[in-house]
Amino acid sequence: MDAVDRKILAELQQDGRLSLTDLAARVQLSMSPTHRRLHALEASGAISGYRAVIDPEVVGLGFGALVFITMDQANRATIPAFDAAVAEIPEVIQALRLFGDPDYLLRVAVPDLPAYQRLWDERLSALPGVRRVESTLVMKTIVDDRPLPI
Repeated sequence: MDAVDRKILAELQQDGRLSLTDLAARVQLSMSPTHRRLHALEASGAISGYRAVIDPEVVGLGFGALVFITMDQANRATIPAFDAAVAEIPEVIQALRLFGDPDYLLRVAVPDLPAYQRLWDERLSALPGVRRVESTLVMKTIVDDRPLPI
């Protein structure tokens, strides 16, 4: 990956809807090499997809929580079962497996506190292999979905 590829990635992180013409102009290449590079970046997995960034407040999901999960046992059976179960919960918008304690950090988006309580009672506390679930409520998001510093 060279400087031009990084420039393509940086531009697309800022605006994933750029036309090929506009992208080529911004990276100062003609359309044909820009198109080849773009396809190569997609094929390599450097670009894993395109999506719209949606404001959670506007769509009624402005209540956020960070959920810290400590496993009872982290072994070959419980880790894949836990990972699969978490992947099935649509309110979990990010899930990270961590070194140390806690074992996982989940980022959750729901409409309000009663919705979070239901999620906690019905889904989070019932995840396989869980010993402890602790939550911190998000007061304010300062930085979210920032582009990578390419």
